[in-house]
Amino acid sequence: MSWYADMRSFTATADTTPGPLVIELLDEIVEPLTGSLRPRGGQVLKFLGDGMLAIFPFDDATREQVCRQALDAAAEAMHAVDRPNAERREAGKSTAAVDLALHVGEVLYGNVDAVDRLDFTVIGPAVNEAARIEALCEPLCRNVLVSAELAGAVSDKRRPAPLGRHKLRGVREAREIYGLELG
Repeated sequence: MSWYADMRSFTATADTTPGPLVIELLDEIVEPLTGSLRPRGGQVLKFLGDGMLAIFPFDDATREQVCRQALDAAAEAMHAVDRPNAERREAGKSTAAVDLALHVGEVLYGNVDAVDRLDFTVIGPAVNEAARIEALCEPLCRNVLVSAELAGAVSDKRRPAPLGRHKLRGVREAREIYGLELG
């Protein structure tokens, strides 16, 4: 399962904020995001500037449990980001809104390398779709969006709310998108 997080309007913040303060902001927001993953089996694979790619490995037997854990991690992460943002706001510093998308699908993983660089990564349509779903967060006024594949994998009260079919860049057919209630 793919988890793709990105800070909303980060380019504007980076353009108007001194570099060391941008790094400070990233440090203060990244830890709450990653902290929610660790106890639930999520693994951060990459930091992509102001974005983050993580995975939750599972097999057929653990699919529903892992999807529930990912939803719990997403809700916890969003609430955890509120704390440093409140402290930063009180200190007159820049804050960061984080958008997050979760999608279940098959990925390929392994090392990709060049003569002077080795990188462990995941690739595939599931990773791309997670990133495309995340791009819908702002237009849909939601911080956490979930694919139909993930929403369909959970059967309890945690099931996200349907938000309709939406076109994803580079994906042939519109996809059902769901929003996680953070309440």
